[in-house]
Amino acid sequence: MPLPFLTADRAFDEAADVALPFDDRDQWRRPYRPGPYRVGAAALLLLLASYVLFAAVIIAVAGDVTAASVCGVLAVLIIAAALRLLRMGTWVSARGLRHIGFFQTRTAPWDRVVTARTVQQPVRWLGLPRTVQGQALVLVRRDRQGEQTTLLTSHGADFLGRSTAFDRAADSIEVWAEEYRPQS
Repeated sequence: MPLPFLTADRAFDEAADVALPFDDRDQWRRPYRPGPYRVGAAALLLLLASYVLFAAVIIAVAGDVTAASVCGVLAVLIIAAALRLLRMGTWVSARGLRHIGFFQTRTAPWDRVVTARTVQQPVRWLGLPRTVQGQALVLVRRDRQGEQTTLLTSHGADFLGRSTAFDRAADSIEVWAEEYRPQS
């Protein structure tokens, strides 16, 4: 019985003209993977949410429906915070560049982007007030002259201890900016 999905001699030419799922440049995509600190924090939040949900079930069985519903709402808020934490970052598509923060999302169409470049500057360590010397990918927009928006830092939750990953992500976003912004 031949198992073509396990063999290396299957015909690759048949599928050569089929678009791969990641080839759609109109979809928003993050050109890097979330870092271990971001994933670890989200996992801890989800673990906390499971304990709160378990407490809600125990409280509901004990008979206090109001307290159980409060615990359930708290668990849903913790789960939403964990999912938002995983969604944070810089996303690109053919339409523009999107910077997703915890509370705010900003989208810049490519026609408003002047440049996206990597600079050496003091950056916040894991988003805390403490600053260290590092690299940052900054965005300069046409409609906000003189203002730079920091998109990524080498000491953020995605790239702390992963300098090559930061370089690849910054280079990828810079290439997207060069490819899609209008030439003037």
